[in-house]
Amino acid sequence: MNRRLLLALVAFALLAVTSGCLGFGTGDVAAERIDAEPPAEYAWESNATTHIEILESTKFAAVYELNQSEIQLFRRDGFGGRNPLSVEAVRYQYPNGTVVNGTEIRARGGAVRQNRDVTTIALPSDAPPGGGGHLAFTSSGSPKRFSLPTYVEGSYEIVLPPDRSIDAPIIGQARPGGYDKSVEDGQVHLYWPDEEVGQNVDTISVQFYLERDLYVFAGIFALFGAIGLGGLFYYRRQIEALRKQREEMGLGVQTDDGDDGPPPGMR
Repeated sequence: MNRRLLLALVAFALLAVTSGCLGFGTGDVAAERIDAEPPAEYAWESNATTHIEILESTKFAAVYELNQSEIQLFRRDGFGGRNPLSVEAVRYQYPNGTVVNGTEIRARGGAVRQNRDVTTIALPSDAPPGGGGHLAFTSSGSPKRFSLPTYVEGSYEIVLPPDRSIDAPIIGQARPGGYDKSVEDGQVHLYWPDEEVGQNVDTISVQFYLERDLYVFAGIFALFGAIGLGGLFYYRRQIEALRKQREEMGLGVQTDDGDDGPPPGMR
């Protein structure tokens, strides 16, 4: 078999496996994942429809108030497709306050499964008709950036890890706009009311930084500034030395001998 053809087949196989086209990683999510202990206590009492706390471990804990019997969780891949969101520590809270884990959700007629496009969580069959209560899970994200589709309509609250901020331009921002910002116990809270997260907003994203990073950036800018000034000073010194050298050699020295008229042949 041609070597290039073999390499192409291997590359295609790897692409198919990693994209889920061959069906690997589909089906029920493992019980040990959905029953795992959450890394932080879920904010069941939040006033927001969706409450997301970003943890220092780069994981995030999400709590959704549902008015639907199931939810599909995914991330966009940048090419118009979707990849299933990896979830763990799944919990459902009934309107009366009872909390059950992922295995109990299944035992009561619900589901936690994934295919090559989405992770689907269906509420227990004894949940209120049309949904109700709160669904919580934990997933992973990036160290200094959070981005997730808006799976449900309503208000959103995102809590940053301690000592993080979004105030510095370029390295800090949140989208969409129209949010309220507050600081509670050293953590930044960003809140979007219902009217700011409607049908026209499909993603909420936050880019943040550790506050001590500002001192690092300031030091880097100061260093590059000093290097630039030093280079400019050195360049001017070289130009001045060259000018003096030309003067000593009698080059480039202009003298005024008067006007002797036009050149020969033009008088």
